[in-house]
Amino acid sequence: MSGGVDSSAAAWLLQQQGHEVIGLFMRSGVHQEATCELPVLDSGPSHRQGCCSAADAADARRVADSLDIPFHALNFQDAFGRIQDYFADEYLAGRTPNPCVMCNNWLKFGRLWDFAQQVGATHVASGHYARVVPVPGSERLALMRGRDDGKDQSYVLFGIDPALLDHVLFPVGDASKSEIRETAERAGLRVFDKPDSQEICFVPDNDYAGFLRRHRGELDTAGEVVDTAGTVVGQHQGYERFTVGQRRGLGIAFGEPRYVVAIEPESHRVVVGEREDLARTSLEADRLNWLVDGHGSPDDTPLRCTAQIRYRHHAAPATVETIGADRARVTFDEPQYGVAPGQAVVFYDDDRVLGGGWIR
Repeated sequence: MSGGVDSSAAAWLLQQQGHEVIGLFMRSGVHQEATCELPVLDSGPSHRQGCCSAADAADARRVADSLDIPFHALNFQDAFGRIQDYFADEYLAGRTPNPCVMCNNWLKFGRLWDFAQQVGATHVASGHYARVVPVPGSERLALMRGRDDGKDQSYVLFGIDPALLDHVLFPVGDASKSEIRETAERAGLRVFDKPDSQEICFVPDNDYAGFLRRHRGELDTAGEVVDTAGTVVGQHQGYERFTVGQRRGLGIAFGEPRYVVAIEPESHRVVVGEREDLARTSLEADRLNWLVDGHGSPDDTPLRCTAQIRYRHHAAPATVETIGADRARVTFDEPQYGVAPGQAVVFYDDDRVLGGGWIR
């Protein structure tokens, strides 16, 4: 329970279905106020946009109280430190990290499942817009996109241990966001109109460069901005401020739109070009996680599917070929734009998540 409307509605829906529900909140220790004792507020829900602050914890506790369910705030400061380290390492390697995927893999469906087993729980549930449904003619379960295309979060769940699908519930996955807000309002949950989280919980001001300085100290990452021919067209204050596909905030005036097409951490160079310079017909991915039988070995036959290269990307038709025990080549039918090393590529068969990996 993050204190938001989705997980709050999920808890209420589970209770209505007859489940015995225990509310859990992950304390990150990132913000000073999040390390204090959790306050019991007598005002309305906080509208701070985050997911791990003390105000969010108070909202979650208030919902748990209204549902009359047990509530625990778990101290995951050490685990969040691991995610912060990953985030900083990726940016300083010239890649674009996705801490939400790692949080799901390591914490929500890792550490929380460990805690669930300790207290005798059979499932971990969350407010993600995704579904787990039986595979016809099989005893296996499939991870599916949420019904609401605009809110689907299956992309950030590809890394779940396939053995855990039997123990995961996504109560809001069959509804739209507006329906969930209406459900929460009817249930009397005061967070029904709370805004969605928009930022990474440990970067609440969206200043990634500032976070890196605070986490790693002052960085010597300034360098040149060059075009695709290697001609210097400007200077930048740190390559960690950029990501492949970025158009705005380049700090240089061009006569027509320019995009970041590559980041070279060794030379500190940021390469910019035209939109067509972003076009990629293939990529390589590693650290694969398969949620279906028959994939994951070098002997697999090519897999036809659609592949999604970032959270808001529209999955595109592609062929996936394994080229090692933990590596694959993805070839797209049509060029894709903004393929960013460090992001996840997730494979789908219609709405079913087949698996995914990390773009090299």
